[in-house]
Formats: sequence, C-alpha cells, structure tokens
Amino acid sequence: MSTTQTAVHAEPREEAAHGTRPIAWKFPVTYAALALLSLLVFALFSPAGARTRFQLSTGSDFIAIPVLDLPSRPATWTLGLVLAALAAFAIWRAVQRARTGVWLPVLFGTLFVLAFLVWAGADRNAVIPLVTVLTGALALSVPLIFGAMCGLVGERSGIINIAIEGQLLAGAFLAAVVASVFTSAYAGLFAAPVAGALVAVLLTFFAVKYQVNQIIIGVVLNVLVVGLTSFLFSTVLTQNAELWNARQQLPRLPIPVLSQIPVIGPVLFNQTILVYLMYVIVALLHVFVFKSRWGLRMRAVGEHPKAADTVGINVNRTRVVNTIMAGAIAGLGGAFFTIGQGLAFGKEMSAGQGFIALAAMILGRWNPVGALFAALLFGFSTSIGNVLATIGTPVPSEVLLMLPYIITIFAVAGFVGRVRPPAAEGVPYEK
Repeated sequence: MSTTQTAVHAEPREEAAHGTRPIAWKFPVTYAALALLSLLVFALFSPAGARTRFQLSTGSDFIAIPVLDLPSRPATWTLGLVLAALAAFAIWRAVQRARTGVWLPVLFGTLFVLAFLVWAGADRNAVIPLVTVLTGALALSVPLIFGAMCGLVGERSGIINIAIEGQLLAGAFLAAVVASVFTSAYAGLFAAPVAGALVAVLLTFFAVKYQVNQIIIGVVLNVLVVGLTSFLFSTVLTQNAELWNARQQLPRLPIPVLSQIPVIGPVLFNQTILVYLMYVIVALLHVFVFKSRWGLRMRAVGEHPKAADTVGINVNRTRVVNTIMAGAIAGLGGAFFTIGQGLAFGKEMSAGQGFIALAAMILGRWNPVGALFAALLFGFSTSIGNVLATIGTPVPSEVLLMLPYIITIFAVAGFVGRVRPPAAEGVPYEK
C-alpha cells in the first residue's frame, strides 16, 4: 500500500481518535432552558418574604423529622443557580464530546422539581406533604408498571401489544366481580390475571395463527373489552351491586421496622400484597430477561426468529406463551383500580393508562428497570398535580392534569433519544 493510501486510511482512525462525532445538543439545551425557566420564573416571581414548608415524616416513624421551613426566594435562587451550573457542565461535556453518567439527569430533575415545589408552595398557608406526594406517585404508578412489564415481555417476544388498555380494564372488572361475589379481595386478586390472560389468548390467536396485523387486533380488543365491560356494568352490575360490584379492598401489610423508616418507610413498606408482587415481578424480570435461558429464548425470537428456529426454538409457541403470561401481568395491574384501592368497578376506569404504560416501556427502552422508573415519573407528575391542586398554586389545575400526557408525548416522540425496538416485533413468523 502506498504512502498516500496509508494516509487516506489513517484519516478516519485519527478523526475517530479525536472524537469528531457530531455534538449532541439535545440534553444540554434542554438543561439550559429549564435552568433559565427556574431563574426567570421560580426565582424572580417567588413572593418576597414568603416561606415554603415540607412535611417529611408521619406519626408512625421512628424519628419525627420536623417540618422543613424554607425561605422561598433565597431557596429558588440557590436552586436555579445550581441548575445553571449543571447545565453549563452538560454543555461543556457536550463540546468535549464526552458522555455524562445517569447521575446528571437524575440530579438535575430532582433539583428542578424541588425548585418548582418551593415556588408553587410559597406563601400558601399550607404544608406540602412530601410523603403523601411520594405515596401517591407509587400508587398511581402501579398499573403503569404492570402494564409496562406486560408490553415489555410481549414485544421482546415479537408481539406488539396495543391491548394493554383492554387487559388492565378486564383485570379490574373480573377482580371486582369475583371479590364481590366471594366477599374477598384476595379472590379478586387471583381472578385478575385470568382476565388479562384471556385477552392475550385472543391477541395471540389472531396475531400468530391468522397473522392479523397486531396493531389492528390490539385496537379491536381494546374496543371489545370496553364495550363488553360497559354492557355488563349497565345490565348486571348496576342492577345488583351488592352481589356483583360491592367494594372490597386489599389490606395494607406493613413490614415491621422497615415501614417506620422516615420518608421511604411509609412509601415503600406499608403497602398491599399487590404492590409487593409488583416489586417481585420487576426484580424477577430484570434478572430473567437478561440472565436466564428463558430470557435468551425470548429475546432471540423477538430479534432473529429464523436463527432461533434454526437452533430448535419453537418461535410461535414461545411468542404465545410469553404473551399470555404478559397478559396475566397486566391483569394484576388492572386489579389495582378496584380491589387495590377499595373501589367498585366503573365504566372505562382504566382511563388510558394502558397507552401511558406503552410510553413508559418505550421510554425505558424495553428494559424492566428503565420502564419502572419511567412509570414512576408519570405517576409522580400526576401525584404532584393532585397535591398542588389541593393546596392551591399559581399553576392552573388544567396544566397540572396535563403533565403526565405531555411527558408521554415527549417520550413517544423520541425526545429521550433514539430507541430501537426488537427487530422482529410485529412481524409474523412462518416456518
């Protein structure tokens, strides 16, 4: 090879060594815009002399943490300047073409939310109950987390599951009916996954056997479940509510010692068995999806079904079994709407949560832990809106109610970065 050719071939290597890839401006610009918002709105418009108070503990905690009383304007200025410094750091790292760890968005988001709460709660003659906000966030996230886990297992196997909404609603319906008939919330807990699995059976029947477009069949199943449950609600449940739709609630099961830890104890360890099941399912999926033979087979049929078939994996059977199991997980999430909260069944009470669960799955990049945190983000935004609407804030209540849906739009629009679904999802496999 000549000297000229050697130089030509060496050029890309040198450019790669010096890091000439395009600068990623998306996140640094976002950080800068949010820091500017914090300074120009939260800091400048905090009432002079106002104070914001946060309640950090409950009466059952080991240690009674006093109410945190902050001067609103100095606190928002301090937080705004810290956010500006973090934004400047992100810009500097972007110019250097260096990656920042996950600590930066987590820290930035936490401080921005804190600045918002200090500003929103300034001079409101009310205490912001932080434990209540976090407890509400977890509660609102439960059906989203179950739904996201359902979508993750199905799509990792190659089946697009738009029917999560219907599976949640079916789980809520059957849980309420069975719990009412047997006067036992635990009976409803066993029935809920059956309802979700039955919807998944229909999904796999048409998607795998007859190769119907999976998005279309998912939408049809959602409409079917909404129509069927609404019809039964109007004709059966409302005529004899004492028998078919009486309220039953799962009891809370506080874990000794852990439930009395300040802040996190009442949030994480004073829950119903349904929430504890959620912890277990997320942990097991995180291990099994990436570190087990089952997970390897599931990812294989979702990415390269032909190669999986070549080594002896029954692709369609794997997809059917995994999707039905995923439907059972979604059914458990639906149980939260009724027996999880002690409510009777109501028409369309899932209220679009299945679609937000899909967004959480995408935002989490088809990873159990990522989907968990994405669902918690949606639940947290809703909980903040509910609490602030109660104490009164400068933000219109309509805007607060829009928060989770705004986040959903940004998630599915790819704002969080390019996400790649499993290569063979939605593609029927023929041997």
